[in-house]
Amino acid sequence: MLGQHGRGLSTALFTRPALALARAGVTPNMLTVAGTVLTVGAAVSTLPQGRFLLAPPLLAALLAADSCDGILARATGRTSQFGAFLDSTMDRLADGAIFGSLIVWAALHLADGALRTTTVSLGVVCVVLVAAVPYARARAESIGATASVGIAERTDRLVIIGVAILAVGLGAPAWVLSAGLALVAAASAVTVIQRIVVVRSQALAQERAGAMPGGERA
Repeated sequence: MLGQHGRGLSTALFTRPALALARAGVTPNMLTVAGTVLTVGAAVSTLPQGRFLLAPPLLAALLAADSCDGILARATGRTSQFGAFLDSTMDRLADGAIFGSLIVWAALHLADGALRTTTVSLGVVCVVLVAAVPYARARAESIGATASVGIAERTDRLVIIGVAILAVGLGAPAWVLSAGLALVAAASAVTVIQRIVVVRSQALAQERAGAMPGGERA
């Protein structure tokens, strides 16, 4: 998955800038909120209007810089449960802005009724599923399980839709964006299913351990 492979590169690229921000008094939570505000602003000011050449590089830069908050937190020893919660919550807002803006674009600009309906529907499905993927992981952790598996992390989903947006901006037919949304939806659905299966297996193992003589139920 791209997210796993990209973490080392992000750390190498953004550690020095993050430390410079720390010296200026910037906290990880400040970066988290500022990055989300900028990402949401960039999404709603470019995607609904069909600015598909500008949006991908702008959003890619903002989303890459989004890793600075975690790097800053680790480098300064300021990691916290609240910081992790805030980061995850802000990510959901940013993702919702991106996919929601694509829904608005499709509703306003696609002349083909069938394609418009399909694209809007796929966008709605994506909004739901891209939120369900991290929710499944968070809910699993709340019951003592681990659900970090899956074929599509956040980075993978955003790269897929970013490539589709750029392709349409370069002249590809609009259905390419619909295909990108369909791929994001399918990959997200598979990831949710994978996490459900893994958590079910772990929960059953915990229950068996709790039922054994001398065992303790988690």
